[in-house]
Amino acid sequence: MIAWLVAAGFALLPVTLGDRAARRLAGAAWAHHHPRSALALWQAIGAGAGLGAVGLGLVAAVAPLPALFPHGVHTLARQIADGRGLDGLGPAQLLALAWSGSLLSWLLIHTIRVTAKTIKERRRQRLLVDMVADHSPAHDVYVLPVGERVAYCVPGRRRRIVLSRGTMDVLSAQELQAVLEHERAHARGHHDLALLAFVALEHAFPWAASPRTARQAVALLLEMLADDHASRAQGELPLARALVRMTACEPSPGLGSFALADAGVVERLRRLLGERRRSRWVPLAVYSTAGLLLSGPMAVLIAPLVCITL
Repeated sequence: MIAWLVAAGFALLPVTLGDRAARRLAGAAWAHHHPRSALALWQAIGAGAGLGAVGLGLVAAVAPLPALFPHGVHTLARQIADGRGLDGLGPAQLLALAWSGSLLSWLLIHTIRVTAKTIKERRRQRLLVDMVADHSPAHDVYVLPVGERVAYCVPGRRRRIVLSRGTMDVLSAQELQAVLEHERAHARGHHDLALLAFVALEHAFPWAASPRTARQAVALLLEMLADDHASRAQGELPLARALVRMTACEPSPGLGSFALADAGVVERLRRLLGERRRSRWVPLAVYSTAGLLLSGPMAVLIAPLVCITL
């Protein structure tokens, strides 16, 4: 039983370290040099913490039953099916079971709520873009007839890449292509889905600082991933020049969209214009750590299902 509790609780370690540890990870130099690996680690931390907290309550809840975990889960399920309810569980175990059920419901409710709000906002943005913007077949973009410098992507199955007339006027041909590659990378990479989970986590726990730090760090990493795609296609310097020009007056496009200059402009410029220090060992270490964080909670949740088939 102790081993299962440790397996479930190990993934909670990054959360228990607090927002200071989250900020250190968000600002780590290696994370900016290896944004894909850092993104995987953040996802493992978020998923592992949620699954670990749910699994921890589940393991504690079935502790007094005759069968050890994971067979204790089957014992509890059988006695509920036989009409004996939660017999054998004391107040502490009932509290642990309520903790797991409440936490799982809380996370699902906020994920569904944020997803529905995001879908609604995207529909509104697409409608507005279709009404006021002209489609440019040459670049497959929608051009807003305004002088402000605007460039953003409305992601989804019917994506819209939106530029303003002011953007097209101020950027050179190569800079414009870099901007388009950046926004297309967001759309093709489904970066909105990666960010959505952290937005839901922030809404679920608005009183905690670490989910907000995680959401901001993930948003910056996604921008860096799009920067990498654009710089491979057009070079770092054109993208950096475009980023400086766009930052001068960049309005926010709203929830669920990705703008060119909406996160960490200084860090991104420093990264684009500085020396890239890449290592083959850093991704290996980071992916191993991410797998380790997920292994315990996944084992706790999968073990009862595996035992059914044995």
